[in-house]
Amino acid sequence: MRMTPARVRARLRSPWTWAALAAVTGTCAALPFLVAGGDGPRPLSPDEARRLALTPVRVYRDSPAEVTVRAPLPGGTAVVRAVVDEHRRRAVGWFDTGDAAERGLLAWDGAGLAVARPKADGSAGPLAKPASTAEAVRDAARLKPTAWIRRRYGPASLDTALRLTLSLAAERPGDARRIARSGRRHLGTDRIDGRRYDVFSAGDVPLRYWIDGAGRLRRVREDLDDDRTIVVDVTGARVRTAVPEGPWEQG
Repeated sequence: MRMTPARVRARLRSPWTWAALAAVTGTCAALPFLVAGGDGPRPLSPDEARRLALTPVRVYRDSPAEVTVRAPLPGGTAVVRAVVDEHRRRAVGWFDTGDAAERGLLAWDGAGLAVARPKADGSAGPLAKPASTAEAVRDAARLKPTAWIRRRYGPASLDTALRLTLSLAAERPGDARRIARSGRRHLGTDRIDGRRYDVFSAGDVPLRYWIDGAGRLRRVREDLDDDRTIVVDVTGARVRTAVPEGPWEQG
């Protein structure tokens, strides 16, 4: 079908082409990483290996939980505040790139992501930022299934970050002895909001985990190419807000 000029302009304004959801590969300054305590990287102790084995189970049990995701974009950062349900491997929230025309409701699962059309014609008009993550989820619950534009994951750093949020939980603990032999390292300690966390590497995978003394996950950092960095912050507490069905229902 031949596209008219008006249809072309509408397509270009569509959330489908928003910079935050495009397959971008531009660079952005990495977030700082400081390890305040410790004598540098060292092998895991038996207790640390047991904590790492239990951490995915604690993430699963604490779900659904709020997360804040920061992913680099060309010249800026995409910030996503959402509720992630690790039991159902689904999440809904709000993304913001600092540009009023490039922010909105966002949903994702293991197969891909979806953004909500700000207007009936799909154009990307300014949206009012919700006061909280819970409000964003309620806004998403009120939308019809046809209001969502879906696509599969691509190579964008934001796509990588969203997939990372769904890979942090497990129903059963891992094998502590295998974890101890996996090449993971204790990198030191750090403080977030005044609380102390041990920082661990993930062996050959460019991931770092901030975990407290009880094995609860607080932060994950993934280092990408060109000094770009993804950071996922987990509240560590369950929330009552449920992930709505709307983004996955058939319109």
